[in-house]
Amino acid sequence: MTLETWLVYLAASIGLSLTPGPNGLLALTHGALYGPGRTLATIGGGALGFMGVIGLSMFGIASVLSLAGELLLVMKVVGGLYLVWLGVQVWRSPAPGGGFGALEGGASGWAMARQGLLSALANPKAILFFAAFLPQFIDPAASLWWQFVIMAVTFALVECLTELLIAGFAGRLSGWLARSGRGFNRACGGVFMLIGAWLPLSRSS
Repeated sequence: MTLETWLVYLAASIGLSLTPGPNGLLALTHGALYGPGRTLATIGGGALGFMGVIGLSMFGIASVLSLAGELLLVMKVVGGLYLVWLGVQVWRSPAPGGGFGALEGGASGWAMARQGLLSALANPKAILFFAAFLPQFIDPAASLWWQFVIMAVTFALVECLTELLIAGFAGRLSGWLARSGRGFNRACGGVFMLIGAWLPLSRSS
């Protein structure tokens, strides 16, 4: 991959990361509930999930999914159910009125990382999206593995920085959340549930 191609890919990755999605919303929610520091586990899990999605897209799983409509529907239903379940958990989370320390035991680092990972993997349409997005930057004459490493690490770092900024922004809202934390949790949880309900009904293409 040439430097010019990588710079274009970097710019595209930044634009993609700034597009609202489940992982950005999860970083916002965890940043508000647990603080930016603990949200690093969520962000790391999500980055690992996106690297997996990029790998699946680059190495041919996307073409299988595009041909097997029934398999894609099953993955949509499973992903949608997970997002609905996650929305219920966020809805029921305690309001962060006592500060971040009051929620210290609310979720383990592993549980937060797992939620970030599964949120990145829950939407199979992401695989199809990356399957259309990545070929624009692939050099067929170069090593596919090496290009995968460059693209996956680049996107993961961009996504981590974007979500860290989102979590930090949420952390600055502690005064407002002390007053309106329950409403914030229910709004975020409701969005997760809406995304989960919409996912199986969305078109495959």
